[in-house]
Amino acid sequence: MLDITFIRENPDIVRAALKNKNREGIDLDRILALAEERKQASGAVSGINQKRNEAQAARDGEAGKKLKDELKAAEEKYQAIEKELVGLLIKLPNIPSADTPIGRDESGNKVIRQWGEKPNFAFAPKAHWDIGKDLGIIDSEKAAEVSGPRFVYLKGDLAMLEWALMTFATKVLTSQETLQKIIEAAGLSLSSKPFIPVIPPLMMRSQVMNRMARLDPIDDRFYLDKDDLVLIGSAEHTLGPLHMDEIIEEGQLPLRYFAVTPAFRREAGAAGKDTRGILRLHQFNKMEMESFAKPEDGLAEQDLMVAIQEYLMQQLRLPYQVVAVCTGDMGFPDQRQIDIETWMPGQNTYRETHTSDYIGGFQARRLNTRLKRENGEKEPIHMNDATALSQRPLIAILENYQNEDGSVTIPEVLRSYMGKDKIEKASH
Repeated sequence: MLDITFIRENPDIVRAALKNKNREGIDLDRILALAEERKQASGAVSGINQKRNEAQAARDGEAGKKLKDELKAAEEKYQAIEKELVGLLIKLPNIPSADTPIGRDESGNKVIRQWGEKPNFAFAPKAHWDIGKDLGIIDSEKAAEVSGPRFVYLKGDLAMLEWALMTFATKVLTSQETLQKIIEAAGLSLSSKPFIPVIPPLMMRSQVMNRMARLDPIDDRFYLDKDDLVLIGSAEHTLGPLHMDEIIEEGQLPLRYFAVTPAFRREAGAAGKDTRGILRLHQFNKMEMESFAKPEDGLAEQDLMVAIQEYLMQQLRLPYQVVAVCTGDMGFPDQRQIDIETWMPGQNTYRETHTSDYIGGFQARRLNTRLKRENGEKEPIHMNDATALSQRPLIAILENYQNEDGSVTIPEVLRSYMGKDKIEKASH
């Protein structure tokens, strides 16, 4: 949620954000008017309370009774104004950072840099869904019979490969030495404090997901109406509220967490898109990073997360590009969004495998997560979330490491976890 003082002092910036984030139609003038009405109503409540104290001191019971009725009416008026104001404030998106490209949709995204060489094949490379079917490691047909479309069984060596990926990334995120190397290589000046592993809830109250500014679009969520619980679409949904309604001492920051969880998504807006393979599923496993930092370190914390993503992909020797996501394509609570798109030779294109979201203090205001400075002052903490790994890099490995005989070479960094250097068709 945006700070009302910021809105009052920078209405043109807020209007530009509404336009550039395709959120036009929100009545900013009404918000500003309500903010002024709330200020006056708050003053009226304070004034009546002062008069009540004076009447009590003078032992004027009749005046006290009259003022009590006036106070009730004034507080009801204040609450009505507050309810309408907050209802409008939570519809305002976060303000994009100065370096976010302006654009209406994904066509406005900008490539920042590229890494790695695309593989050259002496044969026509296959898409991962064909590779997976031929090797007997992806079974979409049986999953469709059991659960419906956009579900899969990952079997055998592909399941092992996913576990290997997650184990490899876990070692990176929990190693202060490795993180220090990544920080130095990225030219950052940050703490090398490791990430804390968490096993979080997979369901959360809709009210809390709304405080995270992640409930909408509700059509993309699996919602259990009877229990008022939402299945998480990513681990940051329940990692983000980990310090809800808390005050954290400045010296404790940064706080960094990660979790490996299933992610549940309806993919309501993806009808007819990516119906084959494992790119866009209703359920998939994902390792997510979440951090809480001082405001002056917030942007650099996102740069660290992107550097971690790049380190993981470079260790896997997968060609990728880093993309600045434009205003019209970025998330509602995001101040800056950076994606990594990895080369998929079987599809002859780059596809998104990672995203990172710098939220600033936007979520923290809604969650009431604050830091306490050494001088005693309190302010919203700045939050980041980002993908470490998901099932999508599996796609990139299958397509970039495929061989003409149908086998898939395992990236060198994962071989010790797999106990082999190739995925081949099972003999049984």
